[in-house]
Amino acid sequence: MEKKKEILILGAGLSGITTAYFLQDDPSIGSITLLEKESVPGGLCRSIRKDGYLYDIGPHILFSKDKEMLELMLSVLDEGRNDLVRSNQILYQGRRIQYPFENDLSKLPEKDLKYCINAFNHNPYEAYEADNMIQFFLKTFGEGITNTYLRPYNEKIWKYDPAFMNTSMVERIPKPTQEEIRRSAAGETVQGYLHQLYFSYPSHGGIQAVPDGFLRRLKPEKCRLVCNACVESVEPAGERYRVTAGGQVYSADEIISTIPVQALTEAYALATQELKEHVDKLRYNSILISFVRLPYDLCGENFAFMIPDKNVIFHRISKMDFLGEAYHHAPQEATYMIEVTYRKNDQVDRLDDAAFRDAICQGLIEIGFARQKEDVEFIDITRYPYAYVIYDLSHTDNMAFIRSFYESCGIRLNGRFGNFEYWNMDRILRESLTLCQKITREES
Repeated sequence: MEKKKEILILGAGLSGITTAYFLQDDPSIGSITLLEKESVPGGLCRSIRKDGYLYDIGPHILFSKDKEMLELMLSVLDEGRNDLVRSNQILYQGRRIQYPFENDLSKLPEKDLKYCINAFNHNPYEAYEADNMIQFFLKTFGEGITNTYLRPYNEKIWKYDPAFMNTSMVERIPKPTQEEIRRSAAGETVQGYLHQLYFSYPSHGGIQAVPDGFLRRLKPEKCRLVCNACVESVEPAGERYRVTAGGQVYSADEIISTIPVQALTEAYALATQELKEHVDKLRYNSILISFVRLPYDLCGENFAFMIPDKNVIFHRISKMDFLGEAYHHAPQEATYMIEVTYRKNDQVDRLDDAAFRDAICQGLIEIGFARQKEDVEFIDITRYPYAYVIYDLSHTDNMAFIRSFYESCGIRLNGRFGNFEYWNMDRILRESLTLCQKITREES
């Protein structure tokens, strides 16, 4: 009888868990072991419980143009879901502009409104090819919308000049028509990005209900999850691989890595200097999440708010109460998940906790969500080193080399930071399925 393959999956975030889920019915595979660094699986799809409150690592919602993957995510929510309508706003000079910005222009001050409309209607950049993010914005929206909102907001969230980022993040954005802009400027709020207008969210358990749902569907006779197993070394062992993680040694016929490619390269025994140089050139942002409670609600029935004002430390604030009864505690209070991006050794990274809290309080007062500093109760502050992939101008070339190197070593990359692509949850499922179908074809 032919020996069945043993698979090691490095990392048990959504990509690692769904890879195991899609592979488990392959008859050529005998065992699948997931090695997870943290004490709880889920990766960036974890939900944090603190003092009776629940919040996510960033505002995750369930929507997709990929209906097959969306239905699959919804099907694993054993405790049900809440179906919601997007209510996101942009806070601009004391005004609330409904998201997306270009579809609610009439709310702008008159001077800015005229600037945006005129630059859109008479756009000298429209005929050019866009080679970077800022060129895409200018070509698609014109100078007014770009300089009023898109440029400052993206500089704030990415902490990177958009002129040095490629178009991977923005080329999927639909271009508003002249008719939509005209209606928006005349006072009609036009709904944009319709695939995001209606979304779902787990009725209980936060976004972690999604990876947990897939975990419950893993076959225990075939799949094993090991937590607190930080990958320390990866090396070939004849035709197999040997991995040391959490002080234990594991052996497998094949490795699928969903851990950050930086961590894999640090652990891989055969990593070359050239590989390390390409990995070192990859750019990414970390994120600091502050979860706060206020004894009153000044934001209304809305979910997320984008803040382009650089005098406010955070770029986005999300009201967890909006997501359903399980996330709302007292009728009069409001709880907010506040996001601040940073990179190692930058200005935010160097702030101590006291200075960071002060900056959050000042920002909440500035946007009108808090009356005074003493009203802000900090429930939790957490930092996550790997949050957003930055598509700088060298990203494509660097990842082409890195993927080629690991492919030649027989190690498969997957996931947002394993494959270093800014994939949302639906795309992660699709990529995991595609990878597993490829593996199955190779075995047949």
